[in-house]
Amino acid sequence: MKFQYFIPTKILFGCGQLEKLHKQKLPGKKALLVISGGTSVKKYGYLARVQEQLDKAGISYVIFDKILPNPIETHVTQGAELAREEGCDFVVGLGGGSIIDSAKAIAVMATNEGNIWDYIFGGTGGSKMPRIAPLPIVAITTTAGTGTEADPWAVITHQDRNEKIGFGYDQTFPVLSIVDPELMLTVPEKLTAYQGFDALFHSTEGYLNKYTNPLNDMYALKAIELIGKYLPIAVKDGQNIEAREQVALANTLSGMSESIGGCISEHALEHPLSGHNPKLEHGAGLIMICEAYYAYWAESSLVNQRMIDMAKALGKQDATKAEDFVAALHDLIVACGVVDLKMSDYGILKEDLKMYTEVAFETMGSLFKADPGEMTFEDCLKIYERSYQ
Repeated sequence: MKFQYFIPTKILFGCGQLEKLHKQKLPGKKALLVISGGTSVKKYGYLARVQEQLDKAGISYVIFDKILPNPIETHVTQGAELAREEGCDFVVGLGGGSIIDSAKAIAVMATNEGNIWDYIFGGTGGSKMPRIAPLPIVAITTTAGTGTEADPWAVITHQDRNEKIGFGYDQTFPVLSIVDPELMLTVPEKLTAYQGFDALFHSTEGYLNKYTNPLNDMYALKAIELIGKYLPIAVKDGQNIEAREQVALANTLSGMSESIGGCISEHALEHPLSGHNPKLEHGAGLIMICEAYYAYWAESSLVNQRMIDMAKALGKQDATKAEDFVAALHDLIVACGVVDLKMSDYGILKEDLKMYTEVAFETMGSLFKADPGEMTFEDCLKIYERSYQ
């Protein structure tokens, strides 16, 4: 048994925790405050509340408000340039996974030369390690989906190449994260579901990862259990604070699982879909392929007991075979009202599935190495084909 445990982030979890931001020892005197190009954090007052907290702490700030739902390399470059021009000494990401991921990438590029793609491993990335430590990162999450507040990873898309690739190392962990479920009450029904399934699959993939360890297993199974029980409630009643809180906890646990376990090929298969089709929400893409994906592992008989464990965690207490997890997963998809998702509705063409398979191996090939068994090109193509509607 060999594993590394390193999660250096201070996490403030719970309702009302945002109000404690000004009492924290913040890592600088001037922040780049990264938010989305949309209106939600302004509309619901979250930006104003963070600004108030920074003012109370005596922190000056400049706002960068261009980030897209699938964040792109161009905006990372622009954010880093603004941070340098304004003399920012740390970065605050306020929003969902795309915002915090962007904050991490911006923090790296604010102190290092070149382009973020010089440091990306996979695809056309340069595979370099940053020479200078990034600016410190503070994460304030308003969604429960990626777990990025508790892991080092940032997923960025190169807008000219349609490559969507994860990046991260020890120094891109946030130094401070605030997980306040009150900031999640306004997330719409469908996005609540998409984000919740993303957190679920971080945990299920981590549990099947051949390099998993007992600590990862503990985090992953608890996250699966909480999502199975509370995600349908949060989807149907977004104002249910208990459900929001429990799904937020599952999300943070899934980030911890990501930190010490890691994803496998399911995420490798989704990234080309949303990388080439930016209007496709990452969680929706995962839902589209998940049943065929986990049916593949059930049919392989390589991880029978682990899939039984996951089925029981999802609520199917009488599970006795790997296929029971696929059945429990389908039930959860139905309960969350996302059973009708179709690739074709997002412009994905069946004749392009071979191309998406090629991209999965080219850009995220490292994830296949953590699979519990070999998954071939033909296996991946069949998963896409079985998922296509």
